[in-house]
Amino acid sequence: MPPQQPQNAQSQNIPPQMNHGGHEIFDLHEIIAGMINVLDQYMMFRLFIKDPELLDILDRQYRFILDQYNITCECFTTGKDPSHPTQSYKMTQSHDVVYGIKPTQPKKPNQSIMEIQDKGISAHMLGLIKSTASLLTMTSVEVTNPVVRRVLADSVPNFIEMAYEIFLYQNKHQYYQVPQLAPNDMNQMTNSYVPFTGQPQMPNPGQMNGYQR
Repeated sequence: MPPQQPQNAQSQNIPPQMNHGGHEIFDLHEIIAGMINVLDQYMMFRLFIKDPELLDILDRQYRFILDQYNITCECFTTGKDPSHPTQSYKMTQSHDVVYGIKPTQPKKPNQSIMEIQDKGISAHMLGLIKSTASLLTMTSVEVTNPVVRRVLADSVPNFIEMAYEIFLYQNKHQYYQVPQLAPNDMNQMTNSYVPFTGQPQMPNPGQMNGYQR
């Protein structure tokens, strides 16, 4: 059996492929399995999509996530830099957002698989990408291997960009409507905070010890 690492081993004395904490191992398994889940569901969604624009978004995001999956697996297994750096996802949607609410039919679960529409598919896509972005963010702050941490952290803006692309697509097609507050209410809310000026009076370390009983 391989020798056990001493409890006080330092990371620089551990081979790169073993430079992982236990908590990190479990988190990376969750992340990599989650990416597989997204890829598999995107493949299934392709059966139902009718809008060529949504299909283009799905295909471009699938290819990007598959590449991210590959380099994540690579650096997780080796502990070293992957074969290429994390790429930057480039969306094609306009950043214009349509505000306001238009009347729509109340939502309810589909009665049969034949009722699945682009509106629902895009909502599923958005949910998957948002949850993956959150998981990557929470995990990357506690990863011990510096290469794996960088790969995960660099992927977060890309998943944010993919989620935003889906949101913009939904908004453009009135699947995701964006209400606004009344002008007076919005003005009140946006002016509720002001920048801090002056010099903060920071307490001295241990200053409260003398007040403890």
